[in-house]
Amino acid sequence: MSKSEQLFAKALKVLPGGVSRNTIFRKPHPFYAAQGEGCYVTDVEGVTRIDFANNMASLIHGHAYPGIVDSVSAQLAKGSCFTMATEAEVNYAELLCDRVPSFDKIRFVNSGTEAVMAMLKASRAYTGKAKIAKVEGAYHGAYDYAEVSQTANPSNWGDVNNPNSTPVAVGTPEKALEDVVVIPFNDVERAINILDQHKDEIACILVDLLPHRVGLIPASNDFINALHKWTRDNKSLLAFDEVITFRTNYRGAQQNYDVEPDITAMGKVIGGGFPAGALAGRDEVMKVLDPTEAKVLLPHSGTFSANPITMTAGLAAMKDFDQAAVAKLNDLANYAKAEISKAIADVGIAACVTGAGSMFRVHLKAQPPKNYREAYADKTESALITKLLDHLFDNGIMMINTCSATLSTAMGKKEIDHLVSALKDGFDMLKPEMTK
Repeated sequence: MSKSEQLFAKALKVLPGGVSRNTIFRKPHPFYAAQGEGCYVTDVEGVTRIDFANNMASLIHGHAYPGIVDSVSAQLAKGSCFTMATEAEVNYAELLCDRVPSFDKIRFVNSGTEAVMAMLKASRAYTGKAKIAKVEGAYHGAYDYAEVSQTANPSNWGDVNNPNSTPVAVGTPEKALEDVVVIPFNDVERAINILDQHKDEIACILVDLLPHRVGLIPASNDFINALHKWTRDNKSLLAFDEVITFRTNYRGAQQNYDVEPDITAMGKVIGGGFPAGALAGRDEVMKVLDPTEAKVLLPHSGTFSANPITMTAGLAAMKDFDQAAVAKLNDLANYAKAEISKAIADVGIAACVTGAGSMFRVHLKAQPPKNYREAYADKTESALITKLLDHLFDNGIMMINTCSATLSTAMGKKEIDHLVSALKDGFDMLKPEMTK
């Protein structure tokens, strides 16, 4: 047995399915990392691969980035967490609030899921309304309300003019489904018509500006402007989920739009490789969390929130992810998308690549999808994607399991060229099955 097989045999005895997160499960077993350096990960068998997954988009500088290692090591020697505030928390809050115009105040939490959950609860506390609206198919973490419709399929997603609120987990309360209004992506007319049916009940509209599961295509300016106007007209909040997308520009993906959100959730890259989340927004909205107010509308705490290890790592990571670094990384992603598109054309396969900023996704579809229903991969396409991912893995490349990539500053054209070459070989391998 290989080391990975041995570890998996032990894991099956103590972990459900042998894993603590389903995203890393592979058949016949997951592989186990031994170490990472820069944009490379070496597994316990001694095989080294280029890491285009970057722990599901959370590592902006790759693995063991010296600036983070040095800063965290110094802090660790002083202590990892206290029942006290720390200067690191204040310094990091200042950096992020100075960076993004819509951030008057910020509250740190421990994950993207927690950030979205707190953001939705803050929206309810501020508006006094219970319902939220979200885009069909968009992923927002594991909170009951946020995960509604993220795995909808043709058998249950309903009419496009009034999409169903479908659960992810068995046992999701019906009341939770009733309190989530689902709108189609980038479809202003349909979205507004649906929202108008609930105009007195919606606390916020939750939007990912580059939703991965919807196809990794940007929200249109018209769509965001329309949602913003609707929230102004109906005393609701516009809530951006930038847990993944904050990496796409210096001030997050919201930098690309005409309007600002009332509140934003973040996670992943802001932790510098450690568990992190945050919600930030307008001062009057963030006051619902303020313990100095006569009545605290949303009592909130967290044992490890703003711990100095995460704050130190995040500060080091985001200081070095400055405007020049953002531009360089985004240029590298544009190069990758262009070269992948050339490979697709050379092979003559029905495929395309989408994305923005430092993220992109390969679809086995002739045309880029415009929404979740077009992006949805049926069993045939899913099986082909799995074959392609296995081929890439066998050729030294780690990808996210939708055939998506998130780049790190440790990468260069050499790594992109290796990916494109492996993809081209993979497209050649799949072509006979796709042209039957």
